[in-house]
Amino acid sequence: MNNWFKRNGIHFLIAATFLVICYFYFTPAFQGKTLGLGDVIGAQSTQKEINDYKAKDTTILWTNQIYGGMPTFQIWAPYPDNITTGIVNVLITVFPNPLYIVFLLFFGTYFLLSVLRLNPWLAAAGAVAFTFSSYNIILLDAGHTNQAFAIAFFAPILAGILLILRGKYWLGSAITAFFLALEIRSNHIQMTYYLLIAVLILAGFELYRAIKNKTVPAFFKSIAFVLATAILAIAVNASLLWSTYEYGKDTIRGQSNLTQRTKEPSNGLPKTYAYEYSQTAAENLTFLVPNAYGGTGPGLESIDLPNSELVKSFVAAGVPQEQVGGALQQLESVGLSFSSYWGDKPLTSGPHYFGAVVCFLFVFGLLIVKNPLKWWMLATVVLTFFLSIGSSFPYVSDLFFNYFPLYNKFRSIESILAVTALFVPMLGLMAISEASVLTDKVEFLKKLKLSFYITGGLTLLLLVFPSIFLSFKQSNQALFVSQLTQVLRGDSKAANDISRALVSDRENLERWDAARSLLFIVIAFGLLWAFAKEKLNTTAISISLFALILIDLWLVDLRYLKTSDFQERQDASQVIQPQQVDQMINRDTDPDYRVFNVTRNIKTDSYTPFFHKSIGGYSAARLKRFDELVDNQIAMNPPNHDVLDMLNTKYIITQDTARNDRVIANQTACGHAWFVKSVKFVKSADQEMQAISAFSPKDEAIVDQRYKSLIDAKQPAGGDPNATIKLTSYNPDHLIYQSGSTASQIAVFSEIYYDKGWKMLVDGKETSYFRADYVLRAAQIPVGNHKIEFIFHPASYYTGEKISLAGSILLVLALGGAIVTEARKKKPGQSKPEPEPVPEAKPAATKKNKPAAPAKKGKR
Repeated sequence: MNNWFKRNGIHFLIAATFLVICYFYFTPAFQGKTLGLGDVIGAQSTQKEINDYKAKDTTILWTNQIYGGMPTFQIWAPYPDNITTGIVNVLITVFPNPLYIVFLLFFGTYFLLSVLRLNPWLAAAGAVAFTFSSYNIILLDAGHTNQAFAIAFFAPILAGILLILRGKYWLGSAITAFFLALEIRSNHIQMTYYLLIAVLILAGFELYRAIKNKTVPAFFKSIAFVLATAILAIAVNASLLWSTYEYGKDTIRGQSNLTQRTKEPSNGLPKTYAYEYSQTAAENLTFLVPNAYGGTGPGLESIDLPNSELVKSFVAAGVPQEQVGGALQQLESVGLSFSSYWGDKPLTSGPHYFGAVVCFLFVFGLLIVKNPLKWWMLATVVLTFFLSIGSSFPYVSDLFFNYFPLYNKFRSIESILAVTALFVPMLGLMAISEASVLTDKVEFLKKLKLSFYITGGLTLLLLVFPSIFLSFKQSNQALFVSQLTQVLRGDSKAANDISRALVSDRENLERWDAARSLLFIVIAFGLLWAFAKEKLNTTAISISLFALILIDLWLVDLRYLKTSDFQERQDASQVIQPQQVDQMINRDTDPDYRVFNVTRNIKTDSYTPFFHKSIGGYSAARLKRFDELVDNQIAMNPPNHDVLDMLNTKYIITQDTARNDRVIANQTACGHAWFVKSVKFVKSADQEMQAISAFSPKDEAIVDQRYKSLIDAKQPAGGDPNATIKLTSYNPDHLIYQSGSTASQIAVFSEIYYDKGWKMLVDGKETSYFRADYVLRAAQIPVGNHKIEFIFHPASYYTGEKISLAGSILLVLALGGAIVTEARKKKPGQSKPEPEPVPEAKPAATKKNKPAAPAKKGKR
């Protein structure tokens, strides 16, 4: 036991170092404070009905709180038979937010770099580089925990796959399956998809090497194990994935129902929407110089306003200095954006900064690393770079968008740089590992100087002549000056002076950061020069780079995640208070009606659902049909009142002339369900949308002709004008109605149609129903008095949970088996571990050197 602690003491020391770093950077988290309160509160808005039922110990898989009604799969759903659910709950319970994610980033990356045989302090330096890359810190600050959680599993998944490729099949498979299951459970398919791209590139390079080295059978054996781990991880998450896949086809990421009156593609997201948050090629200079594009925006947070050229320009225009802040606010209120960020993204919380030291080491790695994995890393970096700049260089992105499955379902394509942020330091730290065993110091120094000339020279140019690469002007700069001139009553000189001052401030921001980046590169170069001259040993250079990378990234990250960003934990009810109009509406005891808030953006309304079942809401996974209904019938001036009626919109929140909220009671709302007098059949979704543009929803149902067989034409609608149907019990997953009629009737229910899980029962017997009025449910109700039920019981969830349970049991067995197998290998008298593959880093070849012996078959 003492020997075990002695052998692993360095790892415990590094773990303690990670803990100390976390304590000092995330001190408020240890004090019970939290991040991303705005996003958390927004999530609570979306989950309002879900949480209300959770408080009653009831789980619902459907909510009517937003967008008229939708499944909860992409909002919140329990997956109790999935073993990773328990693991995630333990992490969240034991470690305060966001520390559980930070620890996973640290230790996952440290594990990967250890698998790549870097010494512990170099592995720790790489872990710091990835964990503190600015995008990860910005995600934590914004409260995007699912995305950050998914990114945290990138490294250990790759580590497991590399172990499999080295021939450690059972250990690698168990590790890969475990972390891939957690990756999928994080429920951020976009990040998982981006990781898959990197894995496919690795597979391609490994296949090439296998063909070249005549080890193809061993390669395919490794691939079989990798595929088996993927199948197991998918089985563990069967309920989540099946539900998501099934539901995804009906969301805004699925196929369009309309062929006319729509600007959207037939399938997937509109390209302009998907590419809205993408980089430009020059914007990726922020990898090296964080404020190359101005930092955050919109806003002037990055600029030292009191000492800025912008303030001086306002003073020169006659505005007293103490009034400049107010003048800027007035100009912002009329639509003029004064932003330090000058890129094309609508907004950004900060740049993708990898670190000046890390970028320098990456270039050094390109020149000195002999390990064939270098080409995998380089290819991944290059591809992710081009995919991140979809709007400005669409050729590569368009190829993926048009032809790669699922790629067109994702937006914010800049987020693929999370993969880049792992691979850049990975190659950079591998360079130091290989350089440490390189005997040819002349080659070492030659390539070190070349790396310094490249990165240092580029940074020097960005310091001295930044306009070579950067304009510091927004793409709509001319429009900005024109609008500013109008606001300044035709004073074009003042408008141009203010514009030039803003450009000057952006340039000064960039120059300052270029100077700091150059300083860090010079220090890193000096340390490596001392290492090459044997003034520093391997441990000293490793610890020095660890400290230097940490300082570099820490200082930049503090711009985006500061101590003041942490807040006391608060429930939404403590922050969001109902207005008078909300209190008036809530006097209505009806359990199931809708509210339309005209004062809010219907697709980003995270306020109204706190208090009412809303027509609007906030979700990137809303139903496509409802989204089309909003675009064509509701988000208009004025909205289609017939459509509001059929959605049982009992209250409309609007504003009076003094911009005070007021509520209008809608007396013509159709109610929970009603019998119509006639049915009009249409041939397509386009005709259906056109028909509901002007109709009487109480009297007529618009039905697609595909459902014609579900209606008995011999029993016409409206046979009993005195027929009744009413809601008698409300639960989002279980609605009960009572009907009474002397004739067969067509009933329309003011509930959103979704046929993948909803079952209709009449007197306990399952009965067919169909879609009417584009988004609602309808059915033919037989004569007499009947109990009608709608029950949401999706097989994708309930059957999926059974598969998840089986997969979880297999995963536990696989982990146990791998642990036992590894333990037996290390027992005295047992067979020795498999020999290590040929070292990646070799001394420089000379004429006297003999060729290295080829690796044994199956080893990598």
